[in-house]
Amino acid sequence: MKWPLRLVQAVLLAAAGASACGQQTGHYVGGATGIKTGSLPPPGFYFRSENLLYHANELRDRNGQKLGVDLDLTVFASAERFIWMTPKEILGAQFGVQSIIPFVYSDIELGGLGVQESRFGLSDVFFEALLSWRWSQLDLGVGYGFFAPTGEFDRSRLASPGKGFWTGMLSFGGTYYFDAGKTWAFSILNRFETHSRNDEIAITPGLNFSFEWGLSKNVRKIVDLGVVGYSQWQLTDDSGVGVTYDRTVHDRVFGIGPEISVFIPRATLIVSLRHLREFEAIDRAQGHMTTLSISKRF
Repeated sequence: MKWPLRLVQAVLLAAAGASACGQQTGHYVGGATGIKTGSLPPPGFYFRSENLLYHANELRDRNGQKLGVDLDLTVFASAERFIWMTPKEILGAQFGVQSIIPFVYSDIELGGLGVQESRFGLSDVFFEALLSWRWSQLDLGVGYGFFAPTGEFDRSRLASPGKGFWTGMLSFGGTYYFDAGKTWAFSILNRFETHSRNDEIAITPGLNFSFEWGLSKNVRKIVDLGVVGYSQWQLTDDSGVGVTYDRTVHDRVFGIGPEISVFIPRATLIVSLRHLREFEAIDRAQGHMTTLSISKRF
């Protein structure tokens, strides 16, 4: 097992969930979307502010056992999302684009080792092209985008806001409404991430897969109540001369929790709040996160 400082550096590189043995995790944060995760909005321009607070005080090893590291990790991320769903159609689907500009504050403390650091800065920006199909009781969506290494990465700093590599991400999912009134909904979203080489540490992270789901009930047409969950797995080995750990150990984590979403018609706002607890983590941090999202249509 690597020196605890290396473990914590891996945690912060992942910005809310990293490998306990030093591996780099993907860019995408599980549980970032919510109950209707498989649906895209109708034509229009939207702004969404997603504010995530993550806390972890334990690391899990390759067997899912808690490591004896006195860790106190807090990460706050504010991701500003801009979505434009155009009236243009491709293959019968509405075409859209989105960009996400994330800012991250990380605070790390290692009791007993005299390690304490906090940093704030721009993280890695995301761009994506979208296709959305809508039927009477079914929504489908597909997207392909990339994370650009716009955030600062410094291997000597524990709380670097960027990851230092490019990531391509393919997303596809859908939402099924069980009744004609669309009061009951079940949604899923799948995401595959492929990564470039981080030249500063000479590592190319392995492929990552994320699966998210949500079950919700609409009340009085303005409130959605539900439960959401996510799973994340590393699918392939990390590679490169910088890999000094056991590359055959792949990280994973699961999360689940409640969500409430409220539509405010006069302001054309949607406000969502959810809290998820992680469990069964392997080779990464295990904690909990709360997300407040505010969406506005223009």
